[in-house]
Amino acid sequence: MLGLELVVVLGAAVLLGNALGQRFGVAPPVVLLFVGALIGLVPAIRQTQLPPEVVLLLFLPVLLYWESLTTSMREIRSNLRGIVLLSTVLVILTAGAVAVAGHALGLPWGPAWVLGAAVAPTDATAVGALAGSLPRREVTVLRAESLVNDGTALVIYGLAVGITVGEEHLTLPHVGALFLLAYGGGAAVGLAVAWVNMNLRRRLDDPLLGNLVMILAPFTAYLLAELIHASGVLAVVVSGLIMAQVAPSLIRAEHRRQALAFWPLATFIINGALFVLVGVELQYAFRHLSRSDLRHVLIAVGVVSVVLVLVRFAFLFSSAYLIRLIDRRPQQRLRRISHRARTVSGFAGFRGAVSLAVALSVPESVDSGAPFPDRAFIVFVTSGVIVVTLVVQGLLLPGVVRWARLPRDTSVDEEQVLAETKATEEAVKALPELAARLGTTPKVTEWLRQEYEAHLATVRAKGAGTDEDPALLHNRHYTDLRLALIAHKRATVVRLRDEQRIDDTVLRRLQTALDYEEMRLAGREQVE
Repeated sequence: MLGLELVVVLGAAVLLGNALGQRFGVAPPVVLLFVGALIGLVPAIRQTQLPPEVVLLLFLPVLLYWESLTTSMREIRSNLRGIVLLSTVLVILTAGAVAVAGHALGLPWGPAWVLGAAVAPTDATAVGALAGSLPRREVTVLRAESLVNDGTALVIYGLAVGITVGEEHLTLPHVGALFLLAYGGGAAVGLAVAWVNMNLRRRLDDPLLGNLVMILAPFTAYLLAELIHASGVLAVVVSGLIMAQVAPSLIRAEHRRQALAFWPLATFIINGALFVLVGVELQYAFRHLSRSDLRHVLIAVGVVSVVLVLVRFAFLFSSAYLIRLIDRRPQQRLRRISHRARTVSGFAGFRGAVSLAVALSVPESVDSGAPFPDRAFIVFVTSGVIVVTLVVQGLLLPGVVRWARLPRDTSVDEEQVLAETKATEEAVKALPELAARLGTTPKVTEWLRQEYEAHLATVRAKGAGTDEDPALLHNRHYTDLRLALIAHKRATVVRLRDEQRIDDTVLRRLQTALDYEEMRLAGREQVE
């Protein structure tokens, strides 16, 4: 019964945290952490521990897959070098710096590297939730970095744990083979899963079956990669990025509409639940430490948090100057960003669910049967670092963004106007030929031509930024009148149901059609 109660409590906590965050203008993840810490005071909740593999397998693939599907591949290609450096070199340097700090605080080298691997990777879900106010290029680089760097961190973690428990040996060929297997094997599995996904989607007409394949894809990619000891994270990401490229021409409209109704809600709930669980875990880790150790671990949380920020800033600035020194091509100069933008990226290195799952994955004992050294210390410090990065950096980031005065990114709006204009122009141009091929009557053809030309005039006026253009005014009146008529039709249908002249089944069928029409008009109004 506790499982059902936990689901209800988590759902209510996500609802409360997001509502409070919107009400007081605080990033919802920050509020969710505090809500989770309060829930952790309840003994029944505090004693309920999710196995780390549940976090990694049940939550992470869904979130990573949706992030991959909604990330700009063009921006990834144009910023590939920076993304690769951030997701590999920076992770290794960060893990090493934290390991040195942990060893200075009294940890043996093995557990110190475990701690470094746990807190080294940034978190895609935290970045998506807290960095939405940044320009598109910065958000894309941050998201892509956090999608890939988990693989690097997990290899370091596996080595550190293996050496500590006595299962691994540290040699350069062995480490190289592990990284090759993690990245090469993960990419190969992701490619294979995407290929199967594409072929199944071509053959399935039922939207329910097609979207079931979509739901199974990230879990399948993750499991298959883990079976061969490759990076499940990278397998999910590669599969999602490939599907993002082929889906627009492969997946049918009814499949896509159903997916867009399911995935945003599912990822919203899972993402919120993860932040709540981080708060709960902090309570759990806190109670497993003696009072004499509490001051020590609080100092460690502060030291590790400072190390993370300093290493990230040092790498962002030093790598930029190094690249400028080595690569003097004109196109490289176009990619340069200001120091203010780089400072914003430095503050956006949030930690989240992956770090927590890695810390919880630390085994209870070593091969000799002795307890794993300082496991509770690692879990608490990791939880504390997650809280510090989300709360402190999350609260500071909006102010840093305002200080940076980054130029407003209008490229998405401009490209949308370009795409709508070009698509509508070519549709109008093709209209006579298509009408002749289909045998459409001249009256219908002319009616459709007038509708498309009115739409084209509205898009052009919107692109020109003339809010008082007659075409925009006409579109507003048209949309308002259509929405009013839909509301009147809906009220009529409901009255007929209340008068028992039609059945509820008929009401639901007609209401669905009216809802689609209303959503189309509302979406059109928002775009135009």
